[in-house]
Amino acid sequence: MNALHTYTSYGRSAGSARVRVFDWLDRVDVPAVAHTYLDGATNSARSLLKSPPRLLAAEGRLRRMPSGDASVLISRQASPLSRGGVETRLLRNARIGVYDVDDAIHLDRRGPFPKAAIWREAVTAADVVIAGNAALADAAGRFNHNVTVIPSCVDPADYTRKARFEIGETPRAVWIGTPATERYLRDIESALVRAHEETGMRLTVISAGDAELGPLDAIVDRVAWSPQTFGTALADADLGLMPTPDSAWARGKCGYKLLQYGAAGLPMMGDPVGVNAEILRRGDGVAPQGTAEWTDALVGFFSESANRRRERGEAGNRTVRDHYSFAAWETAWRQAVTGA
Repeated sequence: MNALHTYTSYGRSAGSARVRVFDWLDRVDVPAVAHTYLDGATNSARSLLKSPPRLLAAEGRLRRMPSGDASVLISRQASPLSRGGVETRLLRNARIGVYDVDDAIHLDRRGPFPKAAIWREAVTAADVVIAGNAALADAAGRFNHNVTVIPSCVDPADYTRKARFEIGETPRAVWIGTPATERYLRDIESALVRAHEETGMRLTVISAGDAELGPLDAIVDRVAWSPQTFGTALADADLGLMPTPDSAWARGKCGYKLLQYGAAGLPMMGDPVGVNAEILRRGDGVAPQGTAEWTDALVGFFSESANRRRERGEAGNRTVRDHYSFAAWETAWRQAVTGA
């Protein structure tokens, strides 16, 4: 078969590009040619202007379209300097044009190159739209009748499986994410501090960030994210957290933190917002809403028996294997991107 051409505006070091494209290419036997814009983790104005020749070369490459015999997969956007024209040309010139979206970027109308404009043009031009959840699929369905839901997936084999569920000398919760989303921890700040006061719980934050977290700094232990370190840090914790604000943007999220906790066999706790509610229900997670419920849930969790926590961890792991793993979705993904 002809090669699949994939286009991402970030390289493998960026979470969305890695999860939605590169992890699939590593696991599925589909001939592919990957095109990244500058192959970095950010396309901030500062990073783009660092090397104008590279920027011009990247824009030039995008305008040399693949032949009509090739299938094209674009995740989010091909160029940060586009208003949708680049993506439209790539998709319409392809044998099969596939557009993948895993965030509510149809709501992002900021700046001279709004992601919402790219989203609408790409969704309209694509032969197939892959959406990370039902909310994103509903939005895309207004402009394209061929929309399929494929969640962000994880492979439990990539994670160190939690084996012991007795609480150690220091009860430990964990949060994994990006510097941009660390602010969500401040939404449950008082609950975390109260849980520390009542149980001695500390919070491991796995992130590339180092910003101050106010009163949480006294109870936080930071672990720099890397492919080599995050798995062990998850398995060493007692509970995985995903506080999420109830907003239109958050309802477009794909629950990836919860899926990572489940892959590690770690009990999970999070706000039941969007797809999180389904993951928590399937995975026997705890779903508090509001500060008072978060406080009670955190303190109560560390009072549960080791067997009960084990049941939660095993249910989460089973949920990931059955509903959110690459193995569970391989056939659907292969069909969507190749038409086979």
